[in-house]
Amino acid sequence: MPALDTPQQALRSLIHETSRNPRNVALFLDALVGGDRVSAVRSLGPRTLRALWELADGYADMTLADLVPRTTPPYEAVVHYGRNSLPMFTTFEKRFYRMGDGSSVAGANFQTLSPLTGPGYFVVRKDDGQPELLIDYQRLPKDKPADFPEIRGNESGIARLVYGSMVDAVRRVSDHVSIGSAMRNGEMIGAYFVLCREQQLAQAATPLMAAAAPQA
Repeated sequence: MPALDTPQQALRSLIHETSRNPRNVALFLDALVGGDRVSAVRSLGPRTLRALWELADGYADMTLADLVPRTTPPYEAVVHYGRNSLPMFTTFEKRFYRMGDGSSVAGANFQTLSPLTGPGYFVVRKDDGQPELLIDYQRLPKDKPADFPEIRGNESGIARLVYGSMVDAVRRVSDHVSIGSAMRNGEMIGAYFVLCREQQLAQAATPLMAAAAPQA
């Protein structure tokens, strides 16, 4: 493990090191406590997010339990703190939940532009033949947690510009962290995001928990 000043620096070093070993990244992230882990992944800039996406290719199978642990009751939200590679509005949350059948997983986005874009509801499904999950904005859940906003479609108004025809592929990085890449109409669009599941922070954190300044 690199002996650098901060978790943010150490994580970036591991992602870009010559050996580029995804297991080293996973072990490092698993060893961090929740607040440090969120700050570390939210410090990653566009170049490093893309490098992490490539590093995680085929490393480990991503399952629905990585998003919502099996012991989580239906409709209990599990917060994943995120950062994306966009030039603005880079911090957000995805909140996932199991639906009433106890097995299907859905969720919505929580970010500063939600009043304009809508909540961006989605259903999660397995990518057939791949170790990834797909966050599918073209599929809407039938129900939601009581405190979530009204379910709205993603194919009209401003929501169409943000979520329309969108599917995110998500790869497992560690026990708490995943890396995603956005697709529109089946084509990668060069936009990446990282998610960090930290349920214990959900009650104390604001929807846009403070993040370190993004790097490369």
